[in-house]
Amino acid sequence: MGTRIVKWRLRSLRMPHASWRVLAWGGAAVAVIVLWTVVPVMLRRLAFFRVRQVELVGIRYLDAAAVLEALRLAPRASVFDDTNLLADRIRGLGGVADARVARRPPGSLKVIVREIEPIALVAAARGALVVVDADGRPLPFDPANHGAGGWGARGGLDLPVVQAADSGVVGVLARIQAFDPVLFQTIDAARRIGEMRGDVLLELGAHRVLLARDAGPEVIQAVMLVARDLAAKARPYAELDGRYAGQVVVRRRGMRSA
Repeated sequence: MGTRIVKWRLRSLRMPHASWRVLAWGGAAVAVIVLWTVVPVMLRRLAFFRVRQVELVGIRYLDAAAVLEALRLAPRASVFDDTNLLADRIRGLGGVADARVARRPPGSLKVIVREIEPIALVAAARGALVVVDADGRPLPFDPANHGAGGWGARGGLDLPVVQAADSGVVGVLARIQAFDPVLFQTIDAARRIGEMRGDVLLELGAHRVLLARDAGPEVIQAVMLVARDLAAKARPYAELDGRYAGQVVVRRRGMRSA
């Protein structure tokens, strides 16, 4: 019996156009990743891209020299160094809420800082004043700050003076600052009254305002509407009391107990 020989013809394998497109895009993505990783390393070695200038943005209360020192830039620092690392160093500085560092080739860095907002000045020992935030924590800001936005009509940081870093007092001040900055700028001092409830007394020139320590925006707004109405009608008053639900009490004379 003879041997039967069977021949198979193999058809040429062809990949669909979609597959070639995927491979092309994949190759391009890999190339971009490689370039993104390798190019900065190469450029970092060039003297042309060494940091020669640092621009600080958002600095109002912090000392610019302290911010620059916190960057800890090496003598041959490049604009292509790790900006995330530099931003982390700034975030570790007291008084900084957040920071970001942007490259400005060929030789500049832009440092954008968001500072913790100061709320009050606390009277410390020997007549010194300490700047505190909304939680009553000390901030490394100079009370006699002359920086842009920090200089006030009272010869330094234009902030209310409080007797102690009481959370209730500074909390009320923080809410007023956020809700009504105009009112905040008129407050000279604030203190706690009443040992049990811990209400807050605000001094605004010749006027006084009494608020509960948990007073919200609606109470603050009501008090300010009454104050503006009295001012428009030229009606004198000594005290506004916003501690009662749904009403603001106007007094011609301040309460002795406060």
